[in-house]
Amino acid sequence: MREVMRPPRLPAGAAARRPRGAQDAGDLEPGAVACDLQRGTSNMSFEELLELQSQVGTKTYKQLVAANSTKKRGSRPPVQSTCVADKHRPLEMSAKIQVPFLRQVVPICKKVARDPRFDDLSGEYNPEVFDKTYQFLDDIRAKEKELVKKQLKKHCSGEKHEKLQQLLQRMEQQEMAQQERKRQQKLRLVLKQERRVQAQQGHRPYFLKKSEQRQLALAEKFKELRRRRKLDSFLSRKRRRNAGKDKRHLPLSKE
Repeated sequence: MREVMRPPRLPAGAAARRPRGAQDAGDLEPGAVACDLQRGTSNMSFEELLELQSQVGTKTYKQLVAANSTKKRGSRPPVQSTCVADKHRPLEMSAKIQVPFLRQVVPICKKVARDPRFDDLSGEYNPEVFDKTYQFLDDIRAKEKELVKKQLKKHCSGEKHEKLQQLLQRMEQQEMAQQERKRQQKLRLVLKQERRVQAQQGHRPYFLKKSEQRQLALAEKFKELRRRRKLDSFLSRKRRRNAGKDKRHLPLSKE
């Protein structure tokens, strides 16, 4: 004789809370029984739920609880999205949260400054290529220097004269610094050519130390000053400067 599986029996409290017109569990199919159990568990106490779990089994009980939680989550009203149709339209803030004092209403594209001296996109600095590329600037500086000299002759005194004098002095210092840099660059080029010749002859090239390079640069500077007959004035200024430095380290005389 075929055995018929009976649906689980609800506790007395659950049966008492069943709504009117509900059919008995024996007259329903298993799917209808599950729906009836889902409707009844919402009004059960904790003891009745434990008793139901012991009767129907842990697996079936978890399925019923998961179905109830999904049903409750789906019954919540949809939350209004914070996204807006127009990107330039101000964002609607919730009235339950305090609006910050400073907030970005319209997005602003910040301009990032780029310094070509320290940017890798500008390439590697090469003094020789730079001097050849911007060689025309020497002529422009020479013309500006002559113009400043003419303006200096017109203004013999006053604030304008002092400003022009400072400008002319700064231009002369920049010119001297540029000449010194070119002289050192020429010296490095000569040493580089000598090392290349030594390597071609089979000798091991010798690289000068920084102190030796400074001595060679100083010797070239003395030759240039001697040629221009300014070596004596340069040495006298050097002696006065060194004497002033030594005087600072001397102890004070007690009278």
